[in-house]
Amino acid sequence: MNYFENDLKSLHEGLVNKDFSAEELAKETFETIKKREEKIDAFITLDEERAMEKARAVDAKGIDEGNVLDGIPVGIKDNIVTKGLKTTAASKMLENFNPIYNATVMDKLDEKGMITVGKLNMDEFAMGSSTETSAFKKTKNAWNQTKVPGGSSGGSAAAVASGEVIAALGSDTGGSIRQPAAFNGIVGLKPTYGRVSRYGLIAFASSMDQIGPLTRSVYDNALMLNAISGHDSRDFTSSSKEVPDFTKGIDEGVKGMRIAVPKEYFAEGVDANVQQAVKDAIKKFEELGATVDEVSLPHTKYGVPVYYIIASSEASSNLQRFDGIRYGFRAEDVKNLEDVYVRSRSEGFGDEVKRRIMLGTFSLSAGTYDAFFKKAAQVRTLICRDYENVFENHDLILGPTAPTTAYGIGEKIDDPVTMYMNDILTIPVNLAGLPGMSLPAGFSDGLPIGMQLVAPRFREDTLYKAGFAFEQATDFHKAVPEIGGQN
Repeated sequence: MNYFENDLKSLHEGLVNKDFSAEELAKETFETIKKREEKIDAFITLDEERAMEKARAVDAKGIDEGNVLDGIPVGIKDNIVTKGLKTTAASKMLENFNPIYNATVMDKLDEKGMITVGKLNMDEFAMGSSTETSAFKKTKNAWNQTKVPGGSSGGSAAAVASGEVIAALGSDTGGSIRQPAAFNGIVGLKPTYGRVSRYGLIAFASSMDQIGPLTRSVYDNALMLNAISGHDSRDFTSSSKEVPDFTKGIDEGVKGMRIAVPKEYFAEGVDANVQQAVKDAIKKFEELGATVDEVSLPHTKYGVPVYYIIASSEASSNLQRFDGIRYGFRAEDVKNLEDVYVRSRSEGFGDEVKRRIMLGTFSLSAGTYDAFFKKAAQVRTLICRDYENVFENHDLILGPTAPTTAYGIGEKIDDPVTMYMNDILTIPVNLAGLPGMSLPAGFSDGLPIGMQLVAPRFREDTLYKAGFAFEQATDFHKAVPEIGGQN
């Protein structure tokens, strides 16, 4: 199946009209994955036998004409728990973890009749910006296999961009959906904190983690968010706010919208070609009827240090459960209980995870708590207030998703500080719990450039309206990487 010539609606119509069956669609999907995986390496685990069984069951009951997602294959990031399907978080620590329950989002996709084809590669425990910290493989960028796909949802983004699947789920703690979406030239959305249940998401930083969809088009993204949103009593941070149909009114345009462009988003370090692509996008929005103003988010520059103190502190707490006793990797030939703890964690976690555990433990220790964690929490409040001030008079914030296009594999992995700075434009959105979306806005030297839109809390509908209007007025989303032509 050529996913570059289809969207969710056209696939649904094909299933309803019996142009092909759900079984045939699933079979072609696996054939495509196996051919393209040689170059992309997006999947950690494939679930072909169960997927084909479910596809046959969908055919047997008949396609639900009112449900666009019925019988559609989907890929899942490997930190989202899937019952009976290995969930590793790309870590040796969970190399053989086979969950006995589903994440809430998986139950929701199952109810919609979507067919999980497999689990997608990621940075270990979602800690990274390039999918190079995975314990199992290095995923490649769909546009250039010498470049990183971004992270931590690099497998999800590369799978969609290369046409292996039409949609995937990822998670976003500091940009981990939006940055890989930008690097691979697709649409990625981080919902408002609380919009989508975190139950069954292997925790990294609990106050910022959010599951969200990656797709090739804005409309498909809205359809996927419709499916996974909603209150969940098993997640105490889940919002009870009513979930609208995000596709309703998506074609209303941006006339009358006020868009803010922070001057900090065009500071030193943002590539000139990236800046120009976003400036061209600003002109396009003005042509479409929006008003664009320059504003300031003065505390943006503190986003990265604040994030790495808070996120690492939460990670050190969340990952203490992996101790070699209850489940997960356990070191062999240990001498005593302390040896079990120390060696299991030393051997089970990769360098980046251990780095963040140490940073977080230090930040929370008695002698440094006030100087680091407490101060970071206070600055987080200032970052939130910056956004509140802008949204008093504006509907959206617009800027680049990442300072550069995708960089080379191995280019930054040995320099964690430089790697961390790559998330400077996405991190503040997570700190404030806001919805953010990346969509294609151009190319530089054959690599995609991503544009980020940010809206007030629970206004994903505004993101989709603006994103859809821009998408319809441009052709960037129609571009196909070379690997996509290999059938």
